[in-house]
Amino acid sequence: MKSQDTPFEGGPMDGRVLPVLLGPTGHPPKTYRIPVPDAAGGPPTVLVYRRTPRGHTRRLGLVRGWKYVHDPEGLGDADRLRWPWSRPRRDNTPQGKPDDPTG
Repeated sequence: MKSQDTPFEGGPMDGRVLPVLLGPTGHPPKTYRIPVPDAAGGPPTVLVYRRTPRGHTRRLGLVRGWKYVHDPEGLGDADRLRWPWSRPRRDNTPQGKPDDPTG
């Protein structure tokens, strides 16, 4: 498996460079989660970093490399690809009885 030295910005990992495994497309994962154990023995805190382009080439605008930027909110799968035929995020059914003509 290939890995790439990737810099981290913001948060507790600011300024560090870690080797990150590349996927089958040759890119690092979109989100990088780092579990930090709790000193008191409680549940671990999870640091979430999002992949962003490090720079672009002048002529074609291709991505030169990737870096990870700290995401303090850590929204999880908010950037997940959503297909038109997928279920909606929330229940959009009308309120009321199905046989009621006024809805």
